[in-house]
Amino acid sequence: MFGTVTMFSTLSAFLLASATAAPVHSVEMLAWSPTILCPSQLTTWPRNSTQTVTWVTSNIPAEKRNSTGLLLLGYMENNSENLDIQHPLAVDFAITDGQVTINVPANATVRNDAIVVLFGDSGNASPQFKIV
Repeated sequence: MFGTVTMFSTLSAFLLASATAAPVHSVEMLAWSPTILCPSQLTTWPRNSTQTVTWVTSNIPAEKRNSTGLLLLGYMENNSENLDIQHPLAVDFAITDGQVTINVPANATVRNDAIVVLFGDSGNASPQFKIV
């Protein structure tokens, strides 16, 4: 017990010293949230099919043009995004491409409230669509 308390106290003191020793500077955060064009609310994806997700690239800030993306499949429930972070649809693609081709998982749940979320430096969800 004494060893655990001592280790916790030492770690807490170190974190406190590190946090208070840093000067405070204002930092402007630039977030860009890409508009997804496809899938749209009229889209239906069959399970085990190849699909292309597209998004607007004309408004990418210069500071974000070298960003890579992450695309997740999910669904909406109770006004909340439920994302499958364990099985990304695509990773490390250039955001400036404006599209990425993916394979819809064969075991994807059939639903009317599916979404994809595209992360560059911020995330943006597609409209809800169907998986059949």
